[in-house]
Amino acid sequence: MDALRARSITEPFPVQQMVIGDALDGHDLLVQSPTGSGKTLAFGVPLVDLLEPGAKGPRALVLAPTRELAAQIVDELEVLAAARKLRVAAVYGGVGFGPQIAAAKRADVLVATPGRLEDLIGRGAVALDRVEVLVLDEADRMLDMGFRPAVDRIVGLCPDERQTLFFSATLAGAAGEVAREYTVGARSHTHAPTERAAADVDHRFLQVESQGAKLDQLVASLGEEEAGRSLVFVRTKRGADRLVKRLRKQNVEAVAMHGDKSQRQRETALARFERGEVLTLVATDVAARGIDVPDVVRVINYDAPEDRAAYVHRVGRTGRAGRTGTGISFVLADEVKEMRQIAKALGLEFDGRTEGGAAKPGAERESAGERRYGAGEKRRSDAKQRQPAEKPPRVTDGPRRKRRRRRRRKPAATAG
Repeated sequence: MDALRARSITEPFPVQQMVIGDALDGHDLLVQSPTGSGKTLAFGVPLVDLLEPGAKGPRALVLAPTRELAAQIVDELEVLAAARKLRVAAVYGGVGFGPQIAAAKRADVLVATPGRLEDLIGRGAVALDRVEVLVLDEADRMLDMGFRPAVDRIVGLCPDERQTLFFSATLAGAAGEVAREYTVGARSHTHAPTERAAADVDHRFLQVESQGAKLDQLVASLGEEEAGRSLVFVRTKRGADRLVKRLRKQNVEAVAMHGDKSQRQRETALARFERGEVLTLVATDVAARGIDVPDVVRVINYDAPEDRAAYVHRVGRTGRAGRTGTGISFVLADEVKEMRQIAKALGLEFDGRTEGGAAKPGAERESAGERRYGAGEKRRSDAKQRQPAEKPPRVTDGPRRKRRRRRRRKPAATAG
């Protein structure tokens, strides 16, 4: 509690109220909760309370889809872990093996991306046979990125007598099937965003005539809107670099963040953005996973999101922690129908806007060759029209270890 008070955390978020008690009681958990809802402390608080320091090899394993999210989780857990004399280590790509191997061997809590963790396991540098608590954070995203075979192998190396905490933005479809396979007698919790949270963002849908017109509209939006940090989403790594170069030619300083950048380059770009040295960060969906900069004033969908979930993830980077924000989506003519569907599925109406982001149905309003739209449901991904945001790492599926039906272990004693 002292560690939480030191960070001015005195009241739990809703998702933390839901799950901490069950986690402390030793239950497996299935938790549906969006990004930015306080999930890290929801599993972090009971995790550090359940473990005892000093074991050889990790006693808890947290799997995350991206290095940014892994680094963010470590930042959140280190203060809590230090209060219990527990050591936390991060394992992800883009940096050298040596320091990570040394830290992983001493760690009580290991936070890892699947690809790099498998690399270290293959080198004999990490063993998972002492893991008591397994956490899968943003599990749906790991599946989207093609990590299912790697995660299957990693889970197969963990003891059957373990506690599993499964966090995902959705528990439907493939994510739900995987969740049930990895857990036993799990308790389910769902934390849905509130209507108030949705109203914190002013959603705008602007039709543009061509790809070339997007750049002019982007420069105008960055220059005319409220000053502050802007997060711009594109579909591809090459597109991110190309857009940064074009913005600089328009005297707009920007940095790119995507999977082809080294870890140091990504951390440097994010640090400059956080410090306000650069107010425009251009990112792909995968690279932006785990970005937590509270004062982003606007998110701009330069390239349309693949579906409703991608839209929510992107625009959810603004209007956080009680602040207001703006979500702007550029819509080409052949994207209007699908963007209407996305907006409709999210309860967003078009035109007749009122202050604070509320909207009334009505006819489209045209201004300077642009139109605002709303409404829609899930966007159908078309591989012929769009490239995937990032290519998942190539993995080969080895034999999977069949899990035995395990007995419920007794909950570890909680520290007083």
